Amino acid sequence: MIELADLTATDMASRLRAGSLRPEAVLEACLDRISARDGTVHAFAHFDPAQARAAPKRPGPLHGLPVGVKDVLDTADMPSQYGSSIWKGHRPRADAAAVAWARAAGAVIVGKTVTTEFATRTPGPTTNPHHAGRTPGGSSSGSAAGVAAGFFPLAFATQTAGSIIRPAAFCGVVGYKPSFGTIARQGMKVMSESLDTIGVMARSVADCALFVGAVARRDLGDPARRPERAPRVGLCRSPAWARAAPETTALLSDTADRLARAGAVVTPRELPELFHALDDAHPLVMQAESAASMGWEMLVARDQLSGLLRERLEWGLSHDAASLDTARAVFVACQDAFAGVTDGVDILLTPSAIGEAPEGLHSTGEPVFNGIWTALHVPCVTVPAGKGPNAMPLGIQIVGSRGRDRETLAWAAWVEAELA
Repeated sequence: MIELADLTATDMASRLRAGSLRPEAVLEACLDRISARDGTVHAFAHFDPAQARAAPKRPGPLHGLPVGVKDVLDTADMPSQYGSSIWKGHRPRADAAAVAWARAAGAVIVGKTVTTEFATRTPGPTTNPHHAGRTPGGSSSGSAAGVAAGFFPLAFATQTAGSIIRPAAFCGVVGYKPSFGTIARQGMKVMSESLDTIGVMARSVADCALFVGAVARRDLGDPARRPERAPRVGLCRSPAWARAAPETTALLSDTADRLARAGAVVTPRELPELFHALDDAHPLVMQAESAASMGWEMLVARDQLSGLLRERLEWGLSHDAASLDTARAVFVACQDAFAGVTDGVDILLTPSAIGEAPEGLHSTGEPVFNGIWTALHVPCVTVPAGKGPNAMPLGIQIVGSRGRDRETLAWAAWVEAELA
């Protein structure tokens, strides 16, 4: 029998609506799990059980559902420290818009989850719940680990390169990066204006649709409802294919075969040469925009930045405006050309990460299979798809067309069901 703390959010919500489950019972199950495991997982940047218990239980689609908030999103009643000593103890006056709408929809904010330094560089203390000696991924480290460990069924995450999809895959949960701009960023510590995207992590695709639908006030459908036909799938190894670990090459092939046996039409679909330019354009835009957004920190608290982050920001500042404009133009050209890539298919199937979560906590892994999709502003979903050679979770990534999140979630749920 599945323990209460491990139920999906949609299952919890259904039982809460039916009256067979009380919000207090859900919260206490999560708090018990936190007490039992967070001494090893270290998912929280701020956690106060008394504060969580005192939170109002408002009616709404998220009524009574515990939520973790990545610590780059402001909260009026909790510190918002952005993974940096520069902002230690900082208390904003207002919630980020996404957090405010989650509360309005009935969510119970359990605490702030660990992020890497400004959601970019130096990792925090969070460990992978499946093996404490391995990274949970980043930068949404605490959100991914917390959902996987049963600390909360839903969590906010953000992505500039691969900070939703990669940690979700490493921790064996579902991660959803919506189309760019779907969730309002007001009250977020934004680094890259062209890339930063708020998304979510949960235990099922339907959970993600429920959460984002409530926060963005959009109808994202019911992904649990089976489509009338199987999807047309474009198998896309992506320009980073040479970096894939053996378990990832085997996973993509096996997943394609399983989906084909279930009725999907699977055909190879590679990105044209134009898209290879994103490999250079993405880091330039990311670092140049991040350096600009961190003007105050660079000018007033430079010595409190990690050496690696300072080096990357200075590299971003070293490029002139013309270089940045050229890189942004690559984004636009590829975004415009993406419709041709997906012509005739419903979704692309591509790796979520290089392989399983690496050993050690000094790095959160590399986003080589993620940055390209973030730059394209398209919706991406990773679903659990198996285990690696060390019995660590592996995910597979489903990519849709920009603005077609409802359809992408429906097809992702179809893939999720076939891989279960």
